[in-house]
Amino acid sequence: MTPSLDTTDRLASDTAMGPVTLLVADLDRLTAYYRDAVALTVLEETESTVTLGRSGTAVIILEHAPDLRHAASGAAGLFHTAILFESQAALAAALYSVARHAPGTFTGSADHLVSQAFYFTDPEGNGVELYWDRDRTQWSWVHGQVEMATLYLDPNQFLREHLTERGAETPGDVRVFGGATVGHVHLSVGDTATAREFYVGALGFDATATLGDQALFVSAGGYHHHMAMNVWNSRGAGPRMPALGLGRIDIALPDRDGLGALDERLRHQGIATRDDGRTLRFDDPWNNLITVTTSD
Repeated sequence: MTPSLDTTDRLASDTAMGPVTLLVADLDRLTAYYRDAVALTVLEETESTVTLGRSGTAVIILEHAPDLRHAASGAAGLFHTAILFESQAALAAALYSVARHAPGTFTGSADHLVSQAFYFTDPEGNGVELYWDRDRTQWSWVHGQVEMATLYLDPNQFLREHLTERGAETPGDVRVFGGATVGHVHLSVGDTATAREFYVGALGFDATATLGDQALFVSAGGYHHHMAMNVWNSRGAGPRMPALGLGRIDIALPDRDGLGALDERLRHQGIATRDDGRTLRFDDPWNNLITVTTSD
């Protein structure tokens, strides 16, 4: 049974994640990684910013920030950006592309019951997950919590089963493999109790899974998770100082009514917001910038 979302203090069921903005030291190197290895397409480019995605949908925005340095070990920030592909063949094509162009960035893989996932670290240390979802009819819910696990997934076997000749040759061909989106964003935070207060209590996601006080998974509309927060590398971390890495998280709501309700809810919770008439901006307890727009 999926969680009920029929209350005014929850995010709309068709809430979705938008692109993740990364502040980077070497714009050319990071552009090459996400374009050539991850098989995204450059959608827009300026002297200091590159937007990459598929089928016109932005997934990663790279902003050149040469004056910043990497955060200290144990700091809060990005754990990984999770890029969702439409089929196992599309995921296999992207996996093979990274294996060809940047094999040293591979860090692991797992079958999570709801999905199959492969993990990487980009050249500046930002975590990346490439994954495919099983159909929702195959997900199992118990008392409002989705059942997820971390089971062994052999990347070579996955490639043998799902990599096509076209995937090996043109992994970014959207006519064959479809688009890609940010399926979820996973953060490193100081503690999960504060994360729950903010992301569930104030922002309006539903908690879909927990791992004790180590990790929290949240979503809208009965998805397994749109966001997650863990303390595996960052327990006790305080607010972030300006640093390379995560620059902004984007969330898309279906309409202006939802955006207005969110603004009111956050202000009622004492959370400062900035609204320019099109987007709502605010910071989470660790100074991660969140921008909420409407899909219409």
